[in-house]
Amino acid sequence: MSSMTMPNMKNNSSMQMKYNSIIQETLYYTRLENGLPVYILPKKGFQQKYAIFSTNYGSINNTFKAPGKSEVVTVPVGIAHFLEHKMFENSELNVFDAFASFGANVNAFTTYTMTSYLFDTIENFPECLELLLNFVQSLSLTEESVEKEKGIIEQEIRMYEDDPDWITYLNLMQALFFHHSVRIDIAGTADSIYKINRDLLLTCHKKFYHPGNMVLFIEGDLDPETVLQQIKENQSKKGFAKQLPIEKIYPNEPKFVNKQRVEGNMSLSHPIYYLGFKEQEIGIDGDKLLKKDLITGILLEILIGKGSNLYQSLYESGLIDDSFSVSVTLEIDHGMTVLGGHTNDPDQLHQALYEGIISQEGKITEEELERVRKRMIGDYIVTFDSLKSTAQNFVSYYFKNIDLFHELNILKEITLDDLNQRLREHFDYKNHAVSIMYPEEK
Repeated sequence: MSSMTMPNMKNNSSMQMKYNSIIQETLYYTRLENGLPVYILPKKGFQQKYAIFSTNYGSINNTFKAPGKSEVVTVPVGIAHFLEHKMFENSELNVFDAFASFGANVNAFTTYTMTSYLFDTIENFPECLELLLNFVQSLSLTEESVEKEKGIIEQEIRMYEDDPDWITYLNLMQALFFHHSVRIDIAGTADSIYKINRDLLLTCHKKFYHPGNMVLFIEGDLDPETVLQQIKENQSKKGFAKQLPIEKIYPNEPKFVNKQRVEGNMSLSHPIYYLGFKEQEIGIDGDKLLKKDLITGILLEILIGKGSNLYQSLYESGLIDDSFSVSVTLEIDHGMTVLGGHTNDPDQLHQALYEGIISQEGKITEEELERVRKRMIGDYIVTFDSLKSTAQNFVSYYFKNIDLFHELNILKEITLDDLNQRLREHFDYKNHAVSIMYPEEK
């Protein structure tokens, strides 16, 4: 086994340890009385230190039942992203300037499923950690500041509306999905943000930014017990009581796609083509979801990776260029695979790409599987040299009940039968949709 749980590291320690013998990393973890999970990954010899504080709350979580309540609450789309903006507003200090004064970089991002706040620094780590915990767990708002922010976010939304690649992608989401909020820009819409008010922001912060709905992950050349003691002292002053889970409610999304083709016109030099496949099996998490994700990644690398015959053929014929990309998104409540980029002939690309993928069922060799498996194992190990990549992968996995240390074990289990079954089921014609953006006619 590549990982194992070990006893507490000290007799008086409240932390547990998990060691991975292949990457030779030890993860320390515990859950505080207020429900906050804390994970610390010591990186001996690293100068940089990194912390990420994430909430299991993203742009798609607009309908929910508050802990212990039966009433269904629906808030405007875009509120999670709006909150991210407002978290940096503090009447007592400028958060960016405060981190800069300690020599640290601070940032944040909102995805469909989570919101994260992070910093990296070489020195003054305790001061930066204290600042991170304090500004994320408090929210100071005025009606005036909320109204001002609407104009700022509207400008951001309008800017993305002028981005042909983003609009082509968003059109694909609207083709793949009937009702799911993944159809909508993470920032919301120009209309929805004007429905957001101070009370709604405070309500969502109180519910979703509770320690029990969050995770704190820390890396660097640090002593876990010292760091944990600081976190405990910080949290003990804030009076958070344990909170029951929030029940997130998602629309009843059909398995089939909304539309198989959507087209548009924008100011651009070459057409943009995106091919999407809608995930059919939702509601799974943990190792099962991780295995499906890894199988899909291996499959796509063999079928359309830069070393594949199909990629080389499409590239040499001019149907794709360096903008061509492949992405896999598998969440508990939704999933999709997206392929595409700029092309001179969307219809010819579609035919060649789709037929090239499905024609490989039963033709993938054991040698191809082993080649990609070995490369992915190498990539996994190298990832731990990047604090940013490790931290962001960890929190993303955490909210899907996936243990980052399990990835190598799951990789080793994957067989040719797994690949062929996934190819047959996921890349079925009925699961696909196409989004094309053509240049405007002159």
